[in-house]
Amino acid sequence: MNNMKRVYLDNAATTPLRPEVIDCMVDVMQTEYGNASSTHSYGRSAKSIIESARKSIAQWMGCEARELIFTANATEATNMILTSAVRDLGIQRLITSRMEHHATLYTVEKLAQDFGVTVAYLPAKPDGTVALEGLAELLQQEIPTLVTLMHVNNETGAVLNIDEVGQLCHAHNALFHCDTVQSVGKVRLHFHDLPLDFAVASAHKFHGPKGVGFAYISKNVVLKPMIVGGEQEKGLRAGTEAVHQIAGMAKALELDMTDLAHDQGYIEALKFYCWEQLQIAFPGIKTNGEHTFYNILNVTLPMPEEKAAMLLFNLDIKGIAVSRGSACQSGSSKPSHVLAQFVAEDDLKRPALRISFSRFNTKEDIDALCDALKGV
Repeated sequence: MNNMKRVYLDNAATTPLRPEVIDCMVDVMQTEYGNASSTHSYGRSAKSIIESARKSIAQWMGCEARELIFTANATEATNMILTSAVRDLGIQRLITSRMEHHATLYTVEKLAQDFGVTVAYLPAKPDGTVALEGLAELLQQEIPTLVTLMHVNNETGAVLNIDEVGQLCHAHNALFHCDTVQSVGKVRLHFHDLPLDFAVASAHKFHGPKGVGFAYISKNVVLKPMIVGGEQEKGLRAGTEAVHQIAGMAKALELDMTDLAHDQGYIEALKFYCWEQLQIAFPGIKTNGEHTFYNILNVTLPMPEEKAAMLLFNLDIKGIAVSRGSACQSGSSKPSHVLAQFVAEDDLKRPALRISFSRFNTKEDIDALCDALKGV
């Protein structure tokens, strides 16, 4: 393994930490070990790091600091928001799509079981986006509703028009929860300029640490706690805060937003190069989704299905990391639940690859991927 060049092209699953983020976290762990709830100087100092991080993230995200709740990840944030909306806000119906992340889909199913809420699934269009035509019709029924749809699909990179969905929701007094995991840190989002009630993020998707994320809860909405036991996070999420994680997340977001214009252009060019090279190597290759987000490329290779099972294994042996779909279920050999919604039956049997890029990738990485694929 040591002398082999390793290539990481699975940035939609997680991203490498930026060195500056590691430095920031080590510094906090070494010097700021107070409990943020303690009243002595150590505690006050830890508390001040948390609140500076909150202010910094709020500035970048275009919202107020009090609208951000720190969580362990976006899965927890989504569970908290959807559950409290149904349990405490009188939501009787959830509208979503079958292409959401399982953090959303499984939560929705559980709420239907536990609370008897009805669930409506919007269909997929052939380009991998959600068909919004039926949404206005559903919302006209005036049932207390929460709509949950992701901004950027984690498998295909299909992009949702947040404005269109949010305006429809608000015209009919429905709440709108948007899973912004794949877009926070990668585009400028201004929460107050968007018709959103809730959004969620995970730091590890934008070169921050694993184990920390945030929920954006609009100040017009009051949720009840999921985890009780202390006054932390406005009483919504009890438990001693992970000061070093929170500081690392704020640092990562600040660096990403500062470098955004350059990084976005660089990554877009890499994605274009990758698609060009794959088309040369594999005539007949198809993309899954059109006009997709700039760092995700999902393709179906013109190979027989018996090659599909061994493909990732063969790439892995060569030190190349890509995935078939969501990392959370890539151990399963079932076709992706996302692609199953809009890809033709015959193509579903062929090997699909999700290639996802970051600022740390190079053209050499893509050449290595193409060479390895040709060797399969």
